[in-house]
Amino acid sequence: MNRFQKARCQVDKEEDCAVNERLRTQPCRHCRPPWGWMCSCRLSAASAAPLALNKLGKERKSLYEDGDVVIGGLFPLHYSPVSSPLTYNVKPITSTYNYARALRWMQTMTFAIKEINERTDLLPRLKLGFHIRDSCDDIPVSLKASLLLANGQPEGLKGNAGQDEATGLGCETVNRTVSSVIIGDAGSGVSMALLRSLGSFHIPLVSYFASCSCLSNQREFPTFMRTMPSDAFQIKALAQLVLYFGWTWVGVIGVESDYARFAIQLFLQESVRYGVCAAYTHFYPVGLSHQAIEKLLNVIQMTSSKVIINFSGEAEMQDILREMQRRNLTGFQWIASEAWATSKSLWENSANLLKGTLGFAIQRAAVIPGLQQHLAALTPSAIHRIAFLAEFWEETFNCRLNGSANAHNHGLGSQQSRMPCKGTEVLHDVYSPYSDVTQLRVSYNVYKAVYLVAYALQDMSNCKAGEGPFVKNTCADPKNFKPWQLLHYMKLANFSTLGEEVNFDKNGDPIAYYDLMNWQTGPDGSLDLVKVEESCLFSHLSECLNFASQALRSVCSSSCPPGSRIARRKGEPICCYDCVPCAEGEFSNTTDSLDCSRCSGDTWPNKARDLCIPKRVEYLSYHEFMGVLLCAASVLGAGVSLVIIAIFYTYKDTALVRANNMELSFLLLVFLTICFLVGLLFLGKPSEWLCRIRYPAFGISFALCLSCLLAKTVVVLMAFRSRLPGSPVMKWFGTKQQRASVLLGTTVQVIVCFIWLLTSPPHANHNKDYHSSTIIVECATGSEVGFWLVLGYIGVLACMCLVLAFMARKLPDNFNEAKFITFSILIFFAVWVTFIPVYMSTGGKYIVAVHVFAILASAFGLLLCIFAPKCYIILLKPEKNSKKFLMQR
Repeated sequence: MNRFQKARCQVDKEEDCAVNERLRTQPCRHCRPPWGWMCSCRLSAASAAPLALNKLGKERKSLYEDGDVVIGGLFPLHYSPVSSPLTYNVKPITSTYNYARALRWMQTMTFAIKEINERTDLLPRLKLGFHIRDSCDDIPVSLKASLLLANGQPEGLKGNAGQDEATGLGCETVNRTVSSVIIGDAGSGVSMALLRSLGSFHIPLVSYFASCSCLSNQREFPTFMRTMPSDAFQIKALAQLVLYFGWTWVGVIGVESDYARFAIQLFLQESVRYGVCAAYTHFYPVGLSHQAIEKLLNVIQMTSSKVIINFSGEAEMQDILREMQRRNLTGFQWIASEAWATSKSLWENSANLLKGTLGFAIQRAAVIPGLQQHLAALTPSAIHRIAFLAEFWEETFNCRLNGSANAHNHGLGSQQSRMPCKGTEVLHDVYSPYSDVTQLRVSYNVYKAVYLVAYALQDMSNCKAGEGPFVKNTCADPKNFKPWQLLHYMKLANFSTLGEEVNFDKNGDPIAYYDLMNWQTGPDGSLDLVKVEESCLFSHLSECLNFASQALRSVCSSSCPPGSRIARRKGEPICCYDCVPCAEGEFSNTTDSLDCSRCSGDTWPNKARDLCIPKRVEYLSYHEFMGVLLCAASVLGAGVSLVIIAIFYTYKDTALVRANNMELSFLLLVFLTICFLVGLLFLGKPSEWLCRIRYPAFGISFALCLSCLLAKTVVVLMAFRSRLPGSPVMKWFGTKQQRASVLLGTTVQVIVCFIWLLTSPPHANHNKDYHSSTIIVECATGSEVGFWLVLGYIGVLACMCLVLAFMARKLPDNFNEAKFITFSILIFFAVWVTFIPVYMSTGGKYIVAVHVFAILASAFGLLLCIFAPKCYIILLKPEKNSKKFLMQR
């Protein structure tokens, strides 16, 4: 009944229905409580006339079978390829396409109800009936059909489970049993519209194909349940799938519907977590016009993405593929949503476009026993009374049944031009999605939905009086219950069917099970839907699949190799970036690294900056060329000093040796030998003990040399000054005083070094700061003050020597040792004055080399300037090595 036929009843516990006398010709026979108390009355023609509405056509045919409980069903048996706006002035465009798959879904529902009715262990005292209507995958049509199911629409043909046609508002009809639960609809958007309309009446709606995650909101849709998993699980799987193959730059398209909008929104949110970006997001209308397809394909062509994820139904995908085929747009990898992941009809004319398609399909039932026979049990004589099947028969065999009202045209010829059906047609002779039971996915969902209702009714029947879940522990009557009471048991349902445990979470969603499908070409060119086995999912997935292009890459920016990092481009998606080499001292050992990591203090990145390797340890080694040269020079200097000692010892009785203060000369040669050998302490890998010896040895050895020089200079100067009559100078500067002066001059240096060693001694240090890729093993001075005091004291001794030698510059030429001392000290100064800036500006092993070079250069300067002239006279000019010659002016 529509709202003009309904009359509200004033009801209490003791009274029958009382209806306004103006609207009835006789008392209400009974009251029915599908959503409250409502009267089913017969209206007189006179009273109905003012309320009648002019109708623009006939009601859509339906399929009905009576029972104690009638289950409503909504299936998209037709759909219209182009949506037309409703003007309410003309009849809407009739749906023109038939869904063979939806017919199979419908038949699965009737089969499941028949199977349950034949069982003795499930609802033995209750007969299930069905009332199935065509939703046309359209909200207005589906809403109207659902209201007719909930109302129990008047039947034009009494007591017959067949087709009905509305006969206006006349009351001379028999009412059908109200459907207290509806299985449907297929579309998420349609289901949402139904729930918003029927939700206040608490009529349960169980969908077999609506997957929108928005429907999991129990606060908004408390009466909704489904045997189809929520998109939330599929979307996560899709994001991980494209990431697995490195497809981080994907196009996302979808039909203009709640299903696609929520799915794409969820995918965009999920993809951010996995580093996948949408090159574009495009929605197209349900009825794809030529302009809409052109706009969509232009978007696809304008971007570099080669992977397309499409959230739509089979019909929209068909139109898109047709235009792509015309434009010869190939080389794309399609990712299918569950809505078309197993649609074999798409393959017929677009195999070259769809080869390699991937998609997650809902779990398939291996087999539903008896369903294939039920589907095939159609003969021309048996289908006249079922309009849906009669239409399908005519379209499948391109013939005309007697008395058919089918006016649809699918391109196989008009109804008038078709030949009459022979009556010998057999479904086994042709292929049709209707009879194809190899991919029972949605059909299996329908099957489970029916069993969900059946097991809920079984639980309701098992309720014991006084132990019920309702007010005052009451139970519901399985033959006369309210919809919300059935919903209570449905929410708690937990059953097993075909070996699968079926249960639901708090949102009314089932546990998600998906099959990853790969579209491959069969031996005969047909579509081979290959399920990827679980063993592949966890190992070598790419080896189990077939792609549109084996070398397919779909990225906005190429992967950043190890040794570089990602630098985001401002204002662009996160998948669009530049690759920047890691900074000095940093490395990255993974592809597409967001940041480079610093190497530890003892390591340094290699040239590719993808690995940290131990830093090169640097010190002045004996084995390298520079070390060999310095070592040879040190040994040579020490050897020359020893040779001169030998020469002087051999000629110790000659005038030249005796005249030059033989004892101080021998001491000076010994100390110079030590200075040469001290240079060797600066070679090799520094250690703690070596560093503590190195600097004091250097300072003390040179203090000894310069103290000896100072004593020799004083002796020379005093010797000539003592020739003056009555001069007592030499008496106060004899041999003992000379030794004491050397000892005194050296003692000051020893004290400085001792204090240095006690306070802040030199130590081995691993310098990691001077050169980032090298660890310099060096001797740190410990105290800079101590080092410069040692060096400064050597400079003081050298200055004193220079001043005294300069004062002796006018001594006799044949015995002018002071002149040679002056030259040696000038060389000494030149070396060490040059050493200071070089020492301050050099690092690593080179500073050690400079130090050793300064030691050797100053030692050689002293040795050669002072002793080379004497050796020349001793060895080559022996005639000059006499007292007479030395005393000459």
